[in-house]
Amino acid sequence: MDKIEKAIEKYDEINHLLLSNGFTVDKYKQINYGLQFPIQRDNWSGIIRIYQNNKGVVKTDLSQLDESEHSHLIRSFSEERSISKVKEIESTLTDDLTFPMMGSDESGKGDYFGSLVIACVYVDENIEAQLSSLGVKDSKALSDTRILKIAREIRKVCAGKFVVVEISPEKYNQIYAKFEREKKSLNDLLAWAHAKVIEELLLKVECKTVIVDRFANEQILLASLQEEGKKLNVIQTPRAERYMAVAAASILARDRFVNKLDKLGKQYEVILPKGASNAVIETARQLVGNYSSDILEKVAKVHFKTTQEL
Repeated sequence: MDKIEKAIEKYDEINHLLLSNGFTVDKYKQINYGLQFPIQRDNWSGIIRIYQNNKGVVKTDLSQLDESEHSHLIRSFSEERSISKVKEIESTLTDDLTFPMMGSDESGKGDYFGSLVIACVYVDENIEAQLSSLGVKDSKALSDTRILKIAREIRKVCAGKFVVVEISPEKYNQIYAKFEREKKSLNDLLAWAHAKVIEELLLKVECKTVIVDRFANEQILLASLQEEGKKLNVIQTPRAERYMAVAAASILARDRFVNKLDKLGKQYEVILPKGASNAVIETARQLVGNYSSDILEKVAKVHFKTTQEL
């Protein structure tokens, strides 16, 4: 394997880890000594580089990152577990968990347009076997068409044992502004939203364990849980979608997000792109031109850097 192939392998590994934690990762480009690629989350962006030293060891260069909260989170991945060993450490983290368990995941946090959707699903051994036969896995590995089909089946198999909460763009912007006035971050909002679906599902099922894809310091979510939620064994881990409960939740959340995004676009007679790309900026400009800047409060997460670029 040559230097570039090794660097690409490392890129794929980092890409999966960052995507699992709410970052958007752009395609890499080759530079003199390896690869370089931009990453984004909310209104923040940074650059990561990968290179191979003289001893043939592939290294991750985080020196281009600033001192923001997002940068510290990325560095913590490297410092706590050495990004190259993530899979090895994760495999021993929660593999001894027993059923039943709940899984919570969200969709839309990296998308400028559309809602933030959070889902929580209860899974026991019988439900897991049925979901496995349906081909349930991380929603990021499935097409929107496939997600639509599988989501229908998940709702049947897990009837009465799941919760989906949608926060519309307008409501999201109100909540975000409130959290910002209280000197809180997006991670606090996400923790509040996850806590909400977890607590709602606990009203329907009895369960002692919930798995959540890690998006911040674990104490943020724990602090957001109410009395019943605090009794849970809360497991927060990167790549949590490898657990059936979280994978099912990711599909239900993405299904609702995609459907609502489509309806929102039809309401304003425009196709609303996913993510936070140049196409998103152009569509936002089109909407502002057709209506006014106030339209963004109704269709987009206005704290994104995209708003500043219009």
